[in-house]
Amino acid sequence: MTVALMAVVILAASLAALLQFFGIYCRSLIAASVAQPLSPEIQEVTGITSGAAGPEDFPRVVQLLRLCPDFSNDRQQLSAIRLYFWLVKSARWTLASLLPDVRSWAETQLAQCAYFAAVALDHRVSSSRTALAAQMHDSR
Repeated sequence: MTVALMAVVILAASLAALLQFFGIYCRSLIAASVAQPLSPEIQEVTGITSGAAGPEDFPRVVQLLRLCPDFSNDRQQLSAIRLYFWLVKSARWTLASLLPDVRSWAETQLAQCAYFAAVALDHRVSSSRTALAAQMHDSR
């Protein structure tokens, strides 16, 4: 019985550490994207101005990302941010009534996830334009 209990404690501690490192990784990705401005075209398409994304923008921007070719190999980062978005949204839904500060923190994190996705969309569009320009130059 004590061996099983020890195994459960070790598993729980390991999962807590993994979740903490995952959160740090996602927040570092988000922090790097917040400093990048959006192009006017992406601002027009997404309705997001630099720094003014909302949590409700994330699903729409992810849908736009799915329409763009992936030249920048950012698929793993986007998957991590989508999972982080889901985890934060779940935390907001479950803990907001108990801890009021969680709601404002979660809203900020969700909005930053949406801005990250918009920056990724901007990079994909830029990469597509570069690839098209190179292809047109090569065909001459």
